Amino acid sequence: MSEVNQPTYSEEVQALVDGEVIIYPTEAVWGIGCDPSNEAAVNKLLKLKQRPVEKGVILIAKDYSQVLPYVADDRIPMDKRADIFSRWPGPVTWLLPASDNAPKWITGGSELIAVRVTTHPTVRRICEEFKGPIVSTSANITGQPTPSTVTELKQIFKDGVKSYVDETLGKTSQPSTIINGMTGQVIRN
Repeated sequence: MSEVNQPTYSEEVQALVDGEVIIYPTEAVWGIGCDPSNEAAVNKLLKLKQRPVEKGVILIAKDYSQVLPYVADDRIPMDKRADIFSRWPGPVTWLLPASDNAPKWITGGSELIAVRVTTHPTVRRICEEFKGPIVSTSANITGQPTPSTVTELKQIFKDGVKSYVDETLGKTSQPSTIINGMTGQVIRN
């Protein structure tokens, strides 16, 4: 009998593969995330945050190709593309047309999906190893401030989070700017 070679992952990526929730550093704040294609994992994350599914969540990726399955790229107007792609990688989240494959538990039922290509080395490494984007929302209870240390996060989320990636936060002082890529309207500055 031959054994099938299973890939060996870092602790946090194994947690993602297993449908668990992780906490990790981003450009500005601690993020909480999971596999966006796993509805049970997303529901677990939303329950931990006490966040309604209708609000949707952001997908964060190493590069644009990782979010392409979720974005209706052909519906992004040519005159908007330069502005969108010139700001990546970076701390800008764009609301882009959602593809037919984008799950409602990610979009919140919107026709748009929130996506960001990150500069943060830890998130880039996680997305590269995971071979796809991950959910990225601030690691806090909805409406509460985001804790500044992993110790505080562990007190809040306890065993609901499988892996805490205790690496350095980025130097950006504010969470990502959110812009509607179709209209240019700034949703969060």
